[in-house]
Amino acid sequence: MQIDDPAVVAEVRAVFDRYESALMGNRPEELDAIFWADPRTVRFGIAEILYGHDAIRAFRASVKAYAQRTHRHVRIMTFGRDFAVTNLEYQRVGAELIGRETKIMVRLPDLGWRVVSAHVSLLAGDDPGRQTR
Repeated sequence: MQIDDPAVVAEVRAVFDRYESALMGNRPEELDAIFWADPRTVRFGIAEILYGHDAIRAFRASVKAYAQRTHRHVRIMTFGRDFAVTNLEYQRVGAELIGRETKIMVRLPDLGWRVVSAHVSLLAGDDPGRQTR
């Protein structure tokens, strides 16, 4: 198994960038398309626990706008040609809030890359565990 094949990392980065653009532009249909349309898909957000694509889609439909953010650090790891993990450390624009986001992505037959699990969390500005890198 090849780890971090540059071609596979580039494919995953393209999906990552597409997701970020859709998130910042609040395009729920594009966000939904990036997640695996399956009841086993999971998304743990800052204030929500969502099991299944239907629950994720319903949540996305309820969001009026997402907080804008800047990337502090992005790490993409790939394992073989069909499995990847993305980690993003970000800061909310105009705030001291530091966020972390992890997505597990799988290349599925006839579908391409899809997020099968995601986890988002925030650190408070005064959190003593706020060390990075």
